[in-house]
Amino acid sequence: MGKVAVGATVVCAAAICAASAYIVRRRRIESSGKWGRVIEILRVMEEDCATPIAKLRQVADAMTVEMHAGLASDGGSKLKMLISYVDNLPSGDEHGFFYALDLGGTNFRVMRVLLGGKQGRVVKQEFEEVSIPPHLMTGGSDELFSFIAEALAKFVATEGEDFHLPAGRQRELGFTFSFPVSQTSLSSGTLIKWTKGFSIEDTVGQDVVGELIKAMERVGLDMNVTALVNDTVGTLAGGRYYNPDVVAAVILGTGTNAAYVERAHAIPKWQGLLPKSGEMVINMEWGNFRSSHLPLTEYDHTLDFDSLNPGEQILEKIISGMYLGEILRRVLLKMAEEAAFFGDSVPPKLRIPFIIRTPNMSAMHSDTSPDLKVVGSKLQDILEVPTTSLKMRKVVISLCNIIATRGARLSAAGIYGILKKIGRDAPKDGETQKSVIAMDGGLFEHYTQFSECMESSLKELLGDEASESVEVIHSNDGSGVGAALLAASHSQYLEDSETS
Repeated sequence: MGKVAVGATVVCAAAICAASAYIVRRRRIESSGKWGRVIEILRVMEEDCATPIAKLRQVADAMTVEMHAGLASDGGSKLKMLISYVDNLPSGDEHGFFYALDLGGTNFRVMRVLLGGKQGRVVKQEFEEVSIPPHLMTGGSDELFSFIAEALAKFVATEGEDFHLPAGRQRELGFTFSFPVSQTSLSSGTLIKWTKGFSIEDTVGQDVVGELIKAMERVGLDMNVTALVNDTVGTLAGGRYYNPDVVAAVILGTGTNAAYVERAHAIPKWQGLLPKSGEMVINMEWGNFRSSHLPLTEYDHTLDFDSLNPGEQILEKIISGMYLGEILRRVLLKMAEEAAFFGDSVPPKLRIPFIIRTPNMSAMHSDTSPDLKVVGSKLQDILEVPTTSLKMRKVVISLCNIIATRGARLSAAGIYGILKKIGRDAPKDGETQKSVIAMDGGLFEHYTQFSECMESSLKELLGDEASESVEVIHSNDGSGVGAALLAASHSQYLEDSETS
């Protein structure tokens, strides 16, 4: 019997070898053509971007470890875990008339808000959005802040009768500044570094409130900056104003970040007196998270190398709106160069960095027409490719899906890591405490496949029971309104209004 078994094993092994050789030959024949190379690039991209649930748990655990390290000491982690000096979030009682300035990307907004207490809430709000000319994003500090102050002064000049300022009072402003700042008080902080395509050397290390005040003085605008907040802290404040169960906020837009409410005694690096509330809002600066567990591709490595800040903001570079379209461009460029994806020559426009913006990628990803005509028209409009076949368009959709799915699932892993850190990742016996995550940003709001995938991945991580008590809400324009709310709750005239 033993000899027969050995013989059978040898025959079987030979058959397997022959079959394997045949498969290898077939694969070589299939992949020898240009289209085979396209499919191979697509397959490698899909493998490199894979986010199975076990990997997401590793990312979430790594996030929690880094959170602990960042709270223990400055510089102890890739996560800065910045103390925001916000220890009392809005209650809903705030009333009066306040301004907000929201600077966090390629646009900024100026806003005024009329608050009417618990009954009136936000009675009225008006805002204007202004695009920042690209040369100001890499120019001088005075030029950028003067441009902002001039826009703010023009907006103040359009005040209507509803926004009446009592005699002798100074206008008050909440300044949402969505870049890494070392906060020194609620209304001051020095810029650590620029992100999201900004690179203005002479602002780094300066108090950004001081820069804004100097610019307002140059244009003759009298306004007090009451609160300096990160957009994510503003979103958290705006979310809490309407919903007392909000425990964290996440921005998914041009860039990405998260903030959450931490127990003050769980912050070893906090040197001051513990706040009466026992809580402190922490600005994580989670875009700078990196871990060996993050699924990175060759395109991510070259994008990082070519960026203004190599080696930094790694999570942001694979999940945020500024970069998703650029990752897609880089894969399509490789397909064009190595597999003649767009024909014999590479479309010149495809060589232009960031020419494919994430809203274009979202529009293509959302295309459900039988011939994928939106994909065809976008490729024609952006890259000036006159014609594309249906199978080419399907490859583009597949790439959009791979890139967006990875970003969405990693976003969910980050949120799960926060919930683990504050003990809200599992149901507690006899407790029905809700945990609400306030979300904002164009990527979350407008890229439906991304936000739906993120929410379903978070449910997958939490499990059925725990996900019943966790809710993700869209806190629309939380960052702007939140800054105005924090200006109101820290107004220099607060005691006057309380005693009057």
